[in-house]
Amino acid sequence: MVSVAILGAAGGIGQPLSLLLKLNANVSKLHLYDIVNVPGVAADISHISTNAEVKSFLGAGQLNDAVTGIDLAIIPAGVPRKPGMTRDDLFKINAGIVKTLVEAIALNSPKAFIAVISNPVNSTVPIAAEVLKSKGVFDARRLFGVTSLDVVRASRFVRDLRPDVDAAALRVPVVGGHSGNTIVPLLSLASTPISLSPEETKDLTHRIQFGGDEVVKAKDGAGSATLSMAYAGARFADSLLRAMKGESVVEPTFIALAADPEGAKEFRELGAGSLEFFAVPVELGPGGVKRIVPLGAQPSAFELDAIKVATEALATNIATGVTYVKGV
Repeated sequence: MVSVAILGAAGGIGQPLSLLLKLNANVSKLHLYDIVNVPGVAADISHISTNAEVKSFLGAGQLNDAVTGIDLAIIPAGVPRKPGMTRDDLFKINAGIVKTLVEAIALNSPKAFIAVISNPVNSTVPIAAEVLKSKGVFDARRLFGVTSLDVVRASRFVRDLRPDVDAAALRVPVVGGHSGNTIVPLLSLASTPISLSPEETKDLTHRIQFGGDEVVKAKDGAGSATLSMAYAGARFADSLLRAMKGESVVEPTFIALAADPEGAKEFRELGAGSLEFFAVPVELGPGGVKRIVPLGAQPSAFELDAIKVATEALATNIATGVTYVKGV
């Protein structure tokens, strides 16, 4: 019996994410929370012929109930990115939302896994960590920033260049963070070797890093990546749910490196340095992070340079999140 709460379930990501989790056979209870429109979303999804029981929770007055007795909280809540907005612009709005939600989780389900989708992930995950620390319930193994969309894009965009590649099977390690040049796809270490020229590598890396801008521009003010993000979020959630049952699953995710100090050493030496958080490939288990998975080979010189650039930006992003909580 696994209970999952989706916080922000009536939004552009939340609705398709709720649908995909309702279809997941490992979910027995699905709590849908939002500040508007969530009763209709829950009623609609509840008619789907799977075994998961769906309940809706509307508004701040029902937040504590929404996160009581849950095993996994997924947080897509917040405002979407619009043309001209950066993930940093989102911070001013989404930071407070994430802080409030994590405070409720800490109070009512302190051992729940927390998967943060709300942008900017590079800052909202540190916010979540600081809130949990302040409540005395922080466990680095149980907090995740969902970076799966970067991995999904990497696989798909490689196929755009090399149509003979199976995008569903290809795995490209993506490290660093979850915005712009903090996203570092390690194309040289893909699960299937890919032959790319230096120019192709540069262009493909840039497209993966700024793939979200393609969607924001195409939607022309109507939102950001919601459907692909919901898919990526559901994929990560499924990996966590399978890991809870004892299956060994590997997923890249943005975590506190304290979850596996020994495994983190490789990434610190590659350029992460003293950063508290970094996206790394993680083996998941019943307790969350089981270990950080070694890369198995040295990234290319181009990728090592990209990690250095990512680290500089991440240091600022992380500090922004930490300072927000400590200053409120």
